[in-house]
Amino acid sequence: MFQLDHFSRNCEGLSRRAWLQVGGLSLFGLTMPQLLQAEAAQPSTSRKETNMILLWTSGGLANMDTLDMKPDAPVEFRGEFRPIDTNLPGLSVCEHLPLMSRQMDKVCQVRSIVHQGSQHAEANHWMLTGYPQVPDVNAAPVGSTIYPCFGSVISKELGWKNGMPPYVQSAGSEMAYSGGGYLGSAYNALMVRRNPNDKDFSVDDVSIPTQVGVERTQRRRKILDRLDAWQRQVDRSSEAVFSRGEFYRQAYDLMTSPVAKKAFNLSEEPDKLRDAYGRTREGQATLLARRLVEAGVRFVSIDFSGYDTHDKNFIRLKDPLLPTLDRAWSALLSDLSDRGMLSNTVVLCAGEFGRTPKVNGAAGRDHYPLCNAIGFSGANIRMGSIVGRTDSKCERVVGKEHSTLDYAATIFRLMGIDDTKEYHTNDGRPVLINGGGRPIDEVLT
Repeated sequence: MFQLDHFSRNCEGLSRRAWLQVGGLSLFGLTMPQLLQAEAAQPSTSRKETNMILLWTSGGLANMDTLDMKPDAPVEFRGEFRPIDTNLPGLSVCEHLPLMSRQMDKVCQVRSIVHQGSQHAEANHWMLTGYPQVPDVNAAPVGSTIYPCFGSVISKELGWKNGMPPYVQSAGSEMAYSGGGYLGSAYNALMVRRNPNDKDFSVDDVSIPTQVGVERTQRRRKILDRLDAWQRQVDRSSEAVFSRGEFYRQAYDLMTSPVAKKAFNLSEEPDKLRDAYGRTREGQATLLARRLVEAGVRFVSIDFSGYDTHDKNFIRLKDPLLPTLDRAWSALLSDLSDRGMLSNTVVLCAGEFGRTPKVNGAAGRDHYPLCNAIGFSGANIRMGSIVGRTDSKCERVVGKEHSTLDYAATIFRLMGIDDTKEYHTNDGRPVLINGGGRPIDEVLT
């Protein structure tokens, strides 16, 4: 299990754990009581269902060293890596993405998204919600609206399926602004905090804790049932108590669900496929994401941490960052395609911003939100294309720019969500799911 001191911190010295509030459920040792409350309110839908997997390159992917290389730029811009050809004529990628070079026909690369968030936390808000946010980086914002991330909106709009929670996040460190925001913690992710690459991997919220055991858990559920029955007798107006008991029972049912246990059981996968994804936390988490969307989860995010490369950028990208991403991303696209799942799954590879075009004195690249290459794949996406272009040094977008609200509108369109719908904050203020963004037509089929 990851310990607190193992959780990565970005250059601002902030543990991302401090930015995500998740409720506690001590009775069964769970961490998701309010998450379960969302299930009761979910509408059924007959639309063709689309799932989404987010590969989040936490810290910001250096686009000049990966997908948008500039081999003719001066050396202080182009860096140390050389480009290699891909299976798309005329398109090259970094030499340290050899597996992805053979999958670029399954990627729509977008180079036109620009925002103004220069610090990690605020940039996360831009790229995980679509909305701008400029908080005090040392404290939770006061008097400013925290918007729900894409996974939380998808959770609210599409709901539970097959008894599986709609939003799951696998992270060694928790991502700033990846929760329910003003929607509340009911729409936070079910967190997978353990390393899926460990031999004894299990998920706390779908496994009865060893120290508690099945027998004690069953006794606790019976006690809870009796307490709720007594409470309803003495106070029939206590809706909250009744609901609480119902959600605890749902938590118990999830822990004992055969569907959930099967979905989280990576040992069912052949060794060859597990090797293809990479025997790393990120690789096995990506394979787990594929299993989860098969089982009914709507949105899964995987944190690929370590991309905050202010120093030793080329050393760190060469090993282990790019090989880890290369294996997991390429294996996911190939696996989904082989299983016929790419037609109803969106895969997005993105981070909070790009990195500076010019290499700094520590052989690193700094924060840079003005150029940010991301990759869309899957359902209803114009794969094998490039949207937008950057100048010869990757300093600016040339021609049409797109905002993060446009990017968010694209995600909601792909997921079949009406982003003109109106929500309300805790104080009753109306807020649109998306504040005026327009889907990027060049991404969509």
